[in-house]
Amino acid sequence: MKYLKYSLMISLFASLFLACSEDVLIETPPHTIAADNLYVDLAGFEYGLNGLYAQFRRERGGETFGGPNDLMIDPAVAGVDNCYGNHDNGWNLVGNDFSRNVPSETHNRNFFEWIYQTINSANTIIDRAENPDIEWSDAEKNGVLAEARLFRAWAYRHATYMWGDVPLALHESTGTNIKTDWVRSPIEEVRVQMEEDLLFAEEHMRTPSNDGKVSKYVASHYLAELYLAMGENEKARDKALAVMAGPYSLITSRYGKTANEGGTPFTDMFIHGNSNPSEGNTEALWVMQHEVDVNGGGDNIMRRWHRNSAEGVRVDGTSGAIKVDIENGGRGLGRVGPTRYALELYGPTDDRGGYYAWRSYEILNNPNVIPVGTNPDTGEAWALGDTVKFDWQGQNEKTENAYWPSTRKWDYANPLDTAGSRSYNDQVYLRLAETKLILAEAQFLLGDAPAAAATINELRNRANATPITAGDVSLDFILDERSRELYSEEHRRYTLVRMDKWMDRTIQYNLVGGPTVTEKDKLLPIPQSVIDANLTLPMAQNPGYSGAE
Repeated sequence: MKYLKYSLMISLFASLFLACSEDVLIETPPHTIAADNLYVDLAGFEYGLNGLYAQFRRERGGETFGGPNDLMIDPAVAGVDNCYGNHDNGWNLVGNDFSRNVPSETHNRNFFEWIYQTINSANTIIDRAENPDIEWSDAEKNGVLAEARLFRAWAYRHATYMWGDVPLALHESTGTNIKTDWVRSPIEEVRVQMEEDLLFAEEHMRTPSNDGKVSKYVASHYLAELYLAMGENEKARDKALAVMAGPYSLITSRYGKTANEGGTPFTDMFIHGNSNPSEGNTEALWVMQHEVDVNGGGDNIMRRWHRNSAEGVRVDGTSGAIKVDIENGGRGLGRVGPTRYALELYGPTDDRGGYYAWRSYEILNNPNVIPVGTNPDTGEAWALGDTVKFDWQGQNEKTENAYWPSTRKWDYANPLDTAGSRSYNDQVYLRLAETKLILAEAQFLLGDAPAAAATINELRNRANATPITAGDVSLDFILDERSRELYSEEHRRYTLVRMDKWMDRTIQYNLVGGPTVTEKDKLLPIPQSVIDANLTLPMAQNPGYSGAE
């Protein structure tokens, strides 16, 4: 995608969503597909919504189309209290050293572009749906609008947690209305629009037609979180309870394709083939869909980023004793990893911190390369199938550490390309456990610590963790519990920013990036390219960055 110098990215980088869609499958396409000849009937709008889902999938893919590169969502997941950059590359150069958090930083700009591309895609659908010549029922129209408006609110959720006050674009940007005088709307105003969009979506969302489609309960979940951010705790509690009333329940028993193998109810839902509601996952609110060797199937690089590098583990100086295969989770590069704080949160019986949830070992699996030396656990010579344990206790996180534990949530390997960079597994994106933690937070803030403890204990009981009492509940405890339950799933930065805990906890618990954190880093800088492109009206920069007033 070309970078055009003299117009705001909101307008020029937010190109027509169809160009971003890998989902649009048309057997006999016209010579030119544009909004004018696409948005003429319900089928055309469905193709447009597919484009929004393609944009959504980019969150766990590379920052640009066409190849595995830096993970898009890194700025929301790493550089926080529970996750650091095990490798100094991509956005982790910033998350490990916040002196690099500057307006010209490339990954921040890429994230901003992606968000406003998505917003413009949604706005295009919303505006074009008002064409009186379209023949459809009110229910069909409102169903399309509900999905588009949910995605717009979802995108502004990213934007407000990243940058605070942001330009509020509510209409399609085209060649006839390009603006160079954007202003940053106060975050309170943006949140009011998000609330309006999510309430509309909650009321009008159609019954999902497949596993990947959103339902009204996704809107209710995001409303609950939004109301916490707005300080409306009763509304947050009520919307979370509305999700509980839906067709969902926590996974408390083994299920699915590996139910008769080793595992736990908690870890079953992350296994390839178990993630979707149709596959038995009663906890999933929203599942990100991928499919190998299908046009528009999409891919992700979550395993590549989160699974540590088997090839990097040397046993008694021997390399090659651990080869990549399906059983050991596929090829990982370990670009990010848990902080020591995150690893030490679990009690001894907590399934979420156990063998099936974390990789704190490797298995010698290459019959052609057996290390010379002695296995310290057996006192005998190394042998095929031996376990190489990571002795991580007693040391702190550091970069370039292939011996550091990593989550097993994103394990996957394509049988036809076990060492491939891309993954094609469907992945849980949003689940009931997170809604329950939002409910517990709302209950605690409303002064009902016993109810909050009972809600949290639903998760702890599922994981065989020791139950807590009302006296144990605090915002910090809820953050700890969110890490235990949602490590690498939640947008950790957003949760910490919402609770005004990001700076203090990142300094305290992230021993790689924490020492460089300053007050300005609570928000990312507006990309300099955006400020430069706003030719006819100066755009304010966030406090503490160059160019800020």
